[in-house]
Amino acid sequence: MTSIDPIEYEGKQIIPLQFLKAVLPDPASLGPRTKGKTNIGCIMQGKKDGKDVRYYVYNICDHQECYKEVGSQAVSYTTGVPAMIGTMMLMTGQWKGAGVYNIEEFDPDPFMDALNQWGLPWKESFDPALVE
Repeated sequence: MTSIDPIEYEGKQIIPLQFLKAVLPDPASLGPRTKGKTNIGCIMQGKKDGKDVRYYVYNICDHQECYKEVGSQAVSYTTGVPAMIGTMMLMTGQWKGAGVYNIEEFDPDPFMDALNQWGLPWKESFDPALVE
């Protein structure tokens, strides 16, 4: 569906991506009608200091609250805010280094603190149920 190459469909030439754009709702229209909450997190399990540990760090964000605050639903908010924070970390020099780095190589503490400050507070569980 993301192809830009024309295909024949029911005797007509269509471009799948243009067709998809025509039948899906305008993303801007989703904000006022999206209800519920997001739940974004990671469940980790491993060993620390020789002991088995499980850990869950997560954020729950309400679509309607996001829409009231910024005019978009929570998926846009939870996508944009971390990107903004990462850019801020680079621009302020909190994350730096010569060459190419993965985000996981930088100190996570200022990033996690900024998530709390910029509207994506996170919570922790030290005994989460594992998901298979």
